[in-house]
Amino acid sequence: MSESQAAGGPQTEALIKASRRITPEDTEEVRHLTLEVLDPAFQFVEGQSIGVLVPGPHPFGNAVHLRRYSIANARPMPLDEGVVIELLVRRCFYLDEVSGERYPGIASNYLCDAQPGDKITITGPYASAFRMPLDNRANLLMIGTGTGIAPFRAFAQHIYERRGDWNGQVRLFYGGRTGLDLMYANDETSDLANYYDEKTFKAFRALGTRPLMRSSEALAQGLEAHAEETLRLMREPNTQVFISGLRKTAEAFNRVMAEQAGGEEAWETLKQSLIDDQRWSELFYD
Repeated sequence: MSESQAAGGPQTEALIKASRRITPEDTEEVRHLTLEVLDPAFQFVEGQSIGVLVPGPHPFGNAVHLRRYSIANARPMPLDEGVVIELLVRRCFYLDEVSGERYPGIASNYLCDAQPGDKITITGPYASAFRMPLDNRANLLMIGTGTGIAPFRAFAQHIYERRGDWNGQVRLFYGGRTGLDLMYANDETSDLANYYDEKTFKAFRALGTRPLMRSSEALAQGLEAHAEETLRLMREPNTQVFISGLRKTAEAFNRVMAEQAGGEEAWETLKQSLIDDQRWSELFYD
């Protein structure tokens, strides 16, 4: 077995069909990538992720570099063509804490630099903590920041475009430091806006109100305005909770809910009951 196979399991080839920047040129770069997998055996469900293999050599002698990305679209309808996958990718850079030098993130820059027609190697799809309930009466409470909303976009596509019969309440809270952080939330780039008129769907965006405010802090502000309804939904036995994004997203959510529930002990009891009933799922990245 090669080192690349050991890194991520079975591999397949994907073709870059489109790469579109969804943030202005003078801000952090975030791109919406469309890939086509020609292998008919490749199938996925909402909430899963894929691995992207970046050929080396890389620092520390690695032959390949593997990074996982959440799939941002619903499973395709049966077609004779390949399987389409959409990703949200933020071009990342990292600071060396000792030297202070800035280094490009390997996978994010590889994907952001990729051009239509390029072929890349992917692995997966991988099982996810996020699983769409089969019962169309289930309430879905989705909380995310930044590119953490990618799986929620897939959920919304699936239940409103593919199924079209969802009766449970769907609430999406997403936060950012500025409006530019709200991928698919701005009018001209938003396809989540397609679902705002659905009688069961409500999305709440939260922006930072001061310079350098974290996206998680902005999310907390938005949640506070709807904390009562959010807590009420979580107390209903058919509600599923999904949290995605930076780890501070969970901290912000826990803080707001503890205050609304009347204290940390009451909140932790409710949260544990959701976990025990397998109605709580989380997916975080650093």
